[in-house]
Amino acid sequence: MNHPAFSKSNVAVITGGASGIGLAAAKHFAGLGMKVAIADLGGEKLEAAHGEIVQTGPALAENVISIGTDVTRIDDLKKLKELVDKAFGGTDILMNNAGIQPGSSVFDAKNWDHIIATNLMAIVHGCQIFGPSMIERQKPGLIINTGSKQGITTPPGDPAYNVSKSGVKTFTEALQHELRNTKDCYVTAHLFIPGFVYTALTKGNRTEKPSGAWTPEQTVDFMMKSIAAGDFYILCPDNDVTRDLDEKRILWAANDIIQNRPPLSRWHPDFESRFAAFLKETP
Repeated sequence: MNHPAFSKSNVAVITGGASGIGLAAAKHFAGLGMKVAIADLGGEKLEAAHGEIVQTGPALAENVISIGTDVTRIDDLKKLKELVDKAFGGTDILMNNAGIQPGSSVFDAKNWDHIIATNLMAIVHGCQIFGPSMIERQKPGLIINTGSKQGITTPPGDPAYNVSKSGVKTFTEALQHELRNTKDCYVTAHLFIPGFVYTALTKGNRTEKPSGAWTPEQTVDFMMKSIAAGDFYILCPDNDVTRDLDEKRILWAANDIIQNRPPLSRWHPDFESRFAAFLKETP
């Protein structure tokens, strides 16, 4: 059974809604009879996504709007809320899903500001702009923030992305604590942590989905079941990585601090054999 926020005629706003997981979520919500607003950079991609969603199930043209939005601009996010309020009367579900991963390195400033602004600060600002009025509605609502496993185990190779997604985890934990301690608040926050999903962000030069990846639709289905179960941490598996393996990787990363090991010891040559043994021995 779905969470009550996914009721027919309720309103969902999805950033990064023109492709990948965002588009799959928009189609799913529209198929439930919800009113859906997708926000993404304006252009043909957004127009095409709008057309796809309108064709979904019982969704009618008047129940779907697409709004060109640069999530790194606070004024754009405020305008997004204004247009949604005008069209649909408010928001019940906010899915902060927009994200980028152009690559980064520690000592090269290129991409850092844009990655942090898109992946982290847009989520912070989105919650600050939409959250208060969602609480005031005094009805079940959801704020779903898209994080990443890279924000938890922080593998080497793309530090700006890892920092942004680590921030999303910390912010969303604080957000849920704030919401559950707010009187007459029926809105909950959830940290959405996809696995390997075949999207425009991850496909690179590939033209076909790798066997190890999930589709965006599979990922959204898992998200829906997790929210219905009341999960805050929506830790998605994929066809290569099970939840059990994810849990062991997360536990090893946490033990770097507890055992005073070098940071990112999972990738340190002195700990390679110990990590392999840990994976076999840990129940």
